[in-house]
Amino acid sequence: MRSVPRWALVSSGCAPLLLAGGWAIAARLEGPAYDPVAQTISVLGAYGAEGFWVMTGALLALGVCHLLTAWGLRPAALAGRVALAGGGVAAFAVVLLPAPTSGGSLRHGSVAAVGFTLLALWPVLAVGRGEAVPWGLRLAPAVGATVLMVVGALWFFFEANRQGAPGVAERLVTCMQSVWPFVVVTSCVLSRADDEARSAG
Repeated sequence: MRSVPRWALVSSGCAPLLLAGGWAIAARLEGPAYDPVAQTISVLGAYGAEGFWVMTGALLALGVCHLLTAWGLRPAALAGRVALAGGGVAAFAVVLLPAPTSGGSLRHGSVAAVGFTLLALWPVLAVGRGEAVPWGLRLAPAVGATVLMVVGALWFFFEANRQGAPGVAERLVTCMQSVWPFVVVTSCVLSRADDEARSAG
């Protein structure tokens, strides 16, 4: 089993912190006019928003984190690594095609949907083969992660269509999608450490 470089712990661990920190600071800059329950993260990254540069920087950093993690996650199947990297590229595209200050945007929504899909599917696509596969790359946990992300995305679309709480649903699913790479990398690093300990013993 190919090892995962320890720097991948940094790239994968920084992803959720940068994302959550970005939207928290951007929302604070936006002030009371922004409702995190009813409004999405995209509103914070729209041109003219007070926290535009903060949210833009956070999304760019998130994309870099996903690309680095995909590069370092060598035990994962190639299709999963490509999907994770694609999720990082989608974060760049979301920045290049920001949502308008009011109303929707087909281009922005389409790019965001592609990113959601890639990041929801990559756990299943990354599943490894063999008996010594780290926990995060086994079929059952991967399917569980993908199902949770898909359910979260469906909840987001439901809330957005009924004008309910899309902000809450979006934050939940993006948190899951940004945390799972760290879970997988950690499982790979720990698995490698256990193998080395058994070999030394």
